[in-house]
Amino acid sequence: MEKLYTLKEAKKLLGVTTRTIQRWDKQGKIKVVRTVGGRRRIPESEIKRILGLKEERVVVGYARVSSTTQKDDLERQKQLICSYAKDKGYDKVQILSDVGSGLNEKRKGFLRVLEMVTEKKVSRVIIVYKDRLTRFGFETLRKMFQAFGTEIEVINSEEKNQDELVEDLIIIVSHFAGKLYGMRSRKYKEVVEGVKKLVSI
Repeated sequence: MEKLYTLKEAKKLLGVTTRTIQRWDKQGKIKVVRTVGGRRRIPESEIKRILGLKEERVVVGYARVSSTTQKDDLERQKQLICSYAKDKGYDKVQILSDVGSGLNEKRKGFLRVLEMVTEKKVSRVIIVYKDRLTRFGFETLRKMFQAFGTEIEVINSEEKNQDELVEDLIIIVSHFAGKLYGMRSRKYKEVVEGVKKLVSI
């Protein structure tokens, strides 16, 4: 969440009077946020813009694999991201990564990416495949990132790794079967084992 300044705080930072800020607001020279009570609040980004301070944003590369047995693939993704960034002429790239399912929304690296994006610290996020970032809701995530001025760049449009798709399918079925029948029930075990047999054919 972006920091908001009161008029008193903003005028000190900008070296102007309260009336000047009020006039700028009426003239559309400064963007303000109104509180529920109708009071003006000045976003930090507007303070920086008026002072001529440029926001320093970084390029983030994000890599993910489902299990520790895929660490070679994790390193391959990181190398691909660095090579891609170099070819594009991007400066230093900060690499974040996770070992976990694309369905897991509590991945540390993933949460760090979200935090940096919402703090407007990231210009672009580079991933090798769409599903490295998230299994579902990629386009929603892309639009959310764009709202914070961040673009997502996908190196390869074709997704791969059928084994991970199977793992994610089993996780989804297990989750809903657990909700329906209880994690320790016989029915739950039958449903999960049935799906495992079905996808292994």
